[in-house]
This record gives sequence, C-alpha cells and structure tokens, in this order.
Amino acid sequence: MLEQLFGSKTRLKVLQTLYRDPQKAYFVRELGRAIGVQINAVRRELTNLQKIGLVQEIEKEVKDKSKSGATLRKYYQLDSESVIFNELHQLILKGQVMGEKEFVEDLKKKGGTVLLLVLTGHFTGDQEAPTDVLLVGDLKPRTITRIVTEYEKKFGFPIRFTTMEEKEFAERRYIMDKFLFTIFDCKHVKAVNYLEA
Repeated sequence: MLEQLFGSKTRLKVLQTLYRDPQKAYFVRELGRAIGVQINAVRRELTNLQKIGLVQEIEKEVKDKSKSGATLRKYYQLDSESVIFNELHQLILKGQVMGEKEFVEDLKKKGGTVLLLVLTGHFTGDQEAPTDVLLVGDLKPRTITRIVTEYEKKFGFPIRFTTMEEKEFAERRYIMDKFLFTIFDCKHVKAVNYLEA
C-alpha cells in the first residue's frame, strides 16, 4: 500500500531503513546493501528526499587505509527538524504493522500447524534477540522459507527465523535452554500461543 503512496519501492525502502534508526547516518553504498538496491537508484531517491527537506547530507572524516590521514565522505540521515518528520514516521510504523499482520497471517495459514509464533528482534526493535521469528508446531519448512524470503523483500531487511517441533520446544523449555530463555527475556510479541508459553 505505502509503495503506491510514495510512488517508488526504492524510496519506501530507503525511508523504512532510515526510520528504523533515525539518528544513524548511512553511506550510500551501505544503504544500497541494506535494502538490496543499486547505488544509482538509492542516490536518486536520497536526492529527492533532500529536495523536500526530509533527508540531510553530512560529511564525516573517514580513515583512508590506502592514503595517510583521513578523507571526507558523504553520509545521509533523516532531518528530525523536518516539518513532516513525525507524521511520516507514524505512517511508516502503521504500514509496518499492517505488513507484519499479513506476514503472521501467511505463516499461520500456509506454514503448517503453528502452535506458537513469537515475533522479536527486528520486529520489536530488540537487538539482543537471537532470532526475529520463533515458530513451533508441525511445520512446513520449505513453505516458511518461501514466505520469509518474500517478506524480506517487502520489509527491506533479512529475517532470522527458527523452527521447532513441539517435542523439541518442550524439552528445551524444561532444561531452561539459553536460546529460548533469551527469546522470552527479550522484547517479544506472541502472535500465536496455543502452548501457553
């Protein structure tokens, strides 16, 4: 929906990435890698966003290994003083929530018998989480991989996911497995919870 509103998938991906960490400044190549888009397309969108005053260019000194000393390099970040900064942030967050709901529904409908589905990591903004999605049940791994790959393109970031059968989950939970403990200790959302985890 938002890509139609913004008129460009690349522009939307750039904005989603920048709004994920509004204080962070990105080098063009770094931003291109993060969203999986060619540098020229990223440059074009950054120029458009600069023209409307939403993105600012910053020069930073970077140590150059091939030369002695440092060189100036252009970085881009959101301009938090922009008139539309907060409104656009809210719109992008709402679009992300809608996308997450579709993602969860696709996993529930097509991923097999899902008994537990936990969103964490990228989805909750918790960098300490060891995964982004935990799925437990009688699952269809190939289908889940296909769904995740499809939504990685939509969301603009890699999705780390973990699948387990119910028996394995119960055993690991019983021994207070560190991996599971960390997931539930991190900020998380239980989208499906038939196991009362």
